[in-house]
Amino acid sequence: MNRKIPASQMASSIRMSGRRVITSIVSLTLLAPMLPLVPAYAQPVGVPTIGAASTAELSPALEDQLGAAIMAQGRRDPTFIDDTEVNQYLTTMGRKLAGFAAGSVPDVTLFAVRDPEINAFALPGGYIGVHSGLVVASRSESELAGVVAHEIGHVVQRHVARGMTQQKQSGAVMMGAMAAALLAALAGGGGNLAIGVAAFGQAAAINRQLGFSRDAEREADRAGFQMMTKAGYDPAGMVSMFSLLMNASRLNEGAGGGAWASTHPLSIDRMSDIQNRSRELTSTRYLDSDDYAYIRAKLRVLQGRDTTSQRSTEQQLRDEVRALTGVRQSAAYYGLALIALQRNRSDEAQSLWQEASAGGRSVPALAQLEVDILLARKDNAGAVAAAAAAYKRWPQRRALAMAYAQALSRNGQEVQARDFLRERIKQWPNDEPDLYRLLAQSEQRSGNDVAARRSMARFYGMTGALPAAESQLQQARNMTQDFYEQSQIDVQIRELKDKMADERQLLERFKG
Repeated sequence: MNRKIPASQMASSIRMSGRRVITSIVSLTLLAPMLPLVPAYAQPVGVPTIGAASTAELSPALEDQLGAAIMAQGRRDPTFIDDTEVNQYLTTMGRKLAGFAAGSVPDVTLFAVRDPEINAFALPGGYIGVHSGLVVASRSESELAGVVAHEIGHVVQRHVARGMTQQKQSGAVMMGAMAAALLAALAGGGGNLAIGVAAFGQAAAINRQLGFSRDAEREADRAGFQMMTKAGYDPAGMVSMFSLLMNASRLNEGAGGGAWASTHPLSIDRMSDIQNRSRELTSTRYLDSDDYAYIRAKLRVLQGRDTTSQRSTEQQLRDEVRALTGVRQSAAYYGLALIALQRNRSDEAQSLWQEASAGGRSVPALAQLEVDILLARKDNAGAVAAAAAAYKRWPQRRALAMAYAQALSRNGQEVQARDFLRERIKQWPNDEPDLYRLLAQSEQRSGNDVAARRSMARFYGMTGALPAAESQLQQARNMTQDFYEQSQIDVQIRELKDKMADERQLLERFKG
């Protein structure tokens, strides 16, 4: 017998389980997990080995599959910064650099991690994590690009893939622990979020265990330097950032803060090599993009974990408002406006936004903030108008597209919101999981429960919750009597099960 699940229950399901476990500082919305979080264990009992994978180089196809599996679960790591604006900025920078790499390189995907340490790390398959502390500590966009380019250099040279198949016993233990946790996630049991609690911490630890050789580090330096130069960044940025990292490493020995320099040891020889290469080139004057200033300010706010650090951030921003001018002063006002919105002080946020926008300054970050403030003030019609204008001006900004859809929905324009989301999914089918979540909510509010579950299944599938995706599809199938639709859903379920089986097979290889 087919059982129709009440729409109210569907609404509750989507609201309570449809988002990742991430705290958004801007909106103060705590997104509920699909299942209770459980502690992540350092390693399973016994000493797992890499087995067959240790005797042969990881193929690009397997590397991509492993990286996607780690990343999908890592999206539920509490340190993952689920911010479309930030991650699109970082990925755009990464792909710009990778476009000038010598040799083939996967489509790199960069993401931000909430951590004040100056660090970045590469996963298999071209995924690169960037700590908020690295962006905040950088003094120019070229400095940030220098570290990103170095990480891409490791990806281009396949150092991560080769290192994973040649790692020492301690590295094998950690890789086995990660594979075991990923397998638990695929099993869909009560402990299936263990990896989500510390995925990126484990990934960074594995990076440390890989212990890239001096030759590998020099290869990454030179590949990154070449990418930076060809992409138009100031190559001196790599020199100055490496100097900053060396100093941070010395000042924070044993206390964190110089994590990147400790995992990629910065020797005098490496510094001299990059300095000499920089001197051989004509000095390049690269002007930082406006985006860099606002993303840096936003990450400064987002990385605050406690009241003390948040107050310190607020004071730093107030000092910059008084000391700086131009775009950097505007970015400081922007950061203060984010803090005010975080505290539900929408009037104060509006006033600070006006200061940030003084002189007619108009950038995507400020446009996004204006929409958020208007929604917080329940001026839904004003939010629709502001979001429509912003999206028309910057149609490639996914955060603005989602803000427009949310504003339409809040203003009661559900049909328009749904149609707009469907068009954006055609435009970015694999880039933004939240588009499917928003569409699921819109479809449910419109009474299309089957479509809502199918969209929610796509969201879960893209964020690594494969058992939850299968459950949504099974519910959708039970709610329709349409043979053609049931057949489509059957195909989706079969494809999902095949994907889970393939991932299990791959992970068993690393679990040992």
